Amino acid sequence: MLIGISLIALGGCANMSPTGQRALSGGAIGAAGGAVLGAVAGGNPAVGAAVGGAAGAATGALMH
Repeated sequence: MLIGISLIALGGCANMSPTGQRALSGGAIGAAGGAVLGAVAGGNPAVGAAVGGAAGAATGALMH
């Protein structure tokens, strides 16, 4: 089931612009990193994921 969900999610990225793809991947990496840092620092992993995801998406969208 997890493989099927992953294939559907990745298939949706096929027609995205390069900027959209960078924003999406930056957001995902930022959310994962933010959640880990939030948990390690003793804070809230959900808040870390939200902040990291937003920062990663913005950075990914601005990169060329």
